[in-house]
Amino acid sequence: MGINQINLTTPVVLAFASAFLFAVGVQLQNLGLKYGRSQTGALISMLGSTVLFWLFSPWFLQLWYWGTSAVVIFALVGLFRPFLTSNLAIAGIRHLGPTLTSILASTAPVFAAFFAIVILGETLTIPIALGTLTIVLAIGLLARKSEAKSTWPVWALALPIGAAVLRALGHALTKLGLDIIPDPLFAGLVSYSVSLVIALGSALGQRKRTPARLRWTPGLLWFFCGGIVNGISIWSLNTALNMGEVVKIIPIVALSPVFTLLLGLFVFRRETLTLRIVLALLLIVPGVILVASGN
Repeated sequence: MGINQINLTTPVVLAFASAFLFAVGVQLQNLGLKYGRSQTGALISMLGSTVLFWLFSPWFLQLWYWGTSAVVIFALVGLFRPFLTSNLAIAGIRHLGPTLTSILASTAPVFAAFFAIVILGETLTIPIALGTLTIVLAIGLLARKSEAKSTWPVWALALPIGAAVLRALGHALTKLGLDIIPDPLFAGLVSYSVSLVIALGSALGQRKRTPARLRWTPGLLWFFCGGIVNGISIWSLNTALNMGEVVKIIPIVALSPVFTLLLGLFVFRRETLTLRIVLALLLIVPGVILVASGN
């Protein structure tokens, strides 16, 4: 019985670890934003994650991996995640503001459940469905602020929703590739390498139109360190997906904004404890319990 409990619990623990590490990465990148632009930070962060995967490659990479269909699947994910999803999120913040963008982005677990059922044939039980909706509601409550933007173009809603859909699709496709090659690091290596090439091409294109010199600042180091932490988080997420189901893993990983807020509250001292936060936490606890025990 103890072994069965461990087998059921480990993916959930890894999902929690991934959510926490995502939050740490966000806080490190936030430190970098004091010195540089978000576009530069996203590129350097992606570089940090990719370097991490390639540094570990001698210990896990096998030549026969490259001859499988999993490479195509992981590369397909890299075409839109993280480069395109990050840019859609940034554009959403620009047009809608951070509040509405965060609320709409929190719908990702719902889309992940849809893709998991359609692509992977997973089953969405009633406890997992209720837990997922509870977590989404709690994250939306955390993101909601009274000073949200009141005027914005309707089409801009597609930006954060598009990012959420593509993120969810990426999770399902990664799980599909892991069924062929169960190597979480290889999945991250291929996806992030493809995305980094696209990001570098985009940056070079922008530089030709508006020449700018990249100068050394402490922010670059923060961005790079944030990318390394983010890479470890992706490693943990992919391992959880390799061992568990998308419908159970992604709602827990979606708790990352909660950890970001708690770190800002207790470590970085950027947040204050409010009734809204307490209510959100009271929703999250039963939501996570429902998802974790939702079989």
